[in-house]
Amino acid sequence: MAGRVEGKVALITGGGSGIGRASALTLAREGAVVVVTDLDGDSAEETAGLVRDAGGTARAMAQDTTDEARWAEVMTSIREGERRLDIVLNNAGVSNNGRLLRDTALADWRFVNAANVEGVFLGTKYGIELMEAAGNGGAIINISSIYGKVGAVGSVAYNASKGAVCVFSKGAALECGQAGNGVRVNTIHPGFIETGMTRARLQNEASRKWSLSRTPIGRLGQPEDIANGVLYLASEESSFVTGAELVIDGGFTAV
Repeated sequence: MAGRVEGKVALITGGGSGIGRASALTLAREGAVVVVTDLDGDSAEETAGLVRDAGGTARAMAQDTTDEARWAEVMTSIREGERRLDIVLNNAGVSNNGRLLRDTALADWRFVNAANVEGVFLGTKYGIELMEAAGNGGAIINISSIYGKVGAVGSVAYNASKGAVCVFSKGAALECGQAGNGVRVNTIHPGFIETGMTRARLQNEASRKWSLSRTPIGRLGQPEDIANGVLYLASEESSFVTGAELVIDGGFTAV
């Protein structure tokens, strides 16, 4: 049986670890050609190597997703190399580091929102452009968060950025629908997932206990839990899904 994304080309930002790495491996296993980017080019190459070791096709590039000129270079590389783009996973982002509102400097605010919002804006804009040029439609998946749906102490900049990703994606989905270009845009809202970004917080016994107490399913999430959602939204199984929010949080937002 053919893979669920057989023959598609996927671009994954922040693919050097965590959710990005798990998504690269999952999409490749299901037949996609994967282009992995990360601010750390070595970690992106490591992910691409893991994909190739598993029998998939992948290459890597270093990318700062807040740099518009670099986006243009990445898209030119894909246009000339893979000659099409079917999936964009805008996964790269940063955390708020538990900084309270009163302790958040404007520079801190701008750093978080540049990484989490501007990077997604650029990835969506340039992704749609290349998908339209190829004429095959496509799926853009933007990683938001449960904290793009509910507030949290010490996460004001992060809350703002992830909330922006959610509603921005809805607007982009509507524009694609109106244009009739076949591009779908959706968000995924992870709960507490054990990744490099969350490791320090979740290694704290009190924080880990609190996170588990707020997760009815009784465990913390793994990157593969989100990658499975990415696969669904990237595949034709979700062909009637756009402008939607896929919450994968073990029940956190149901409490």
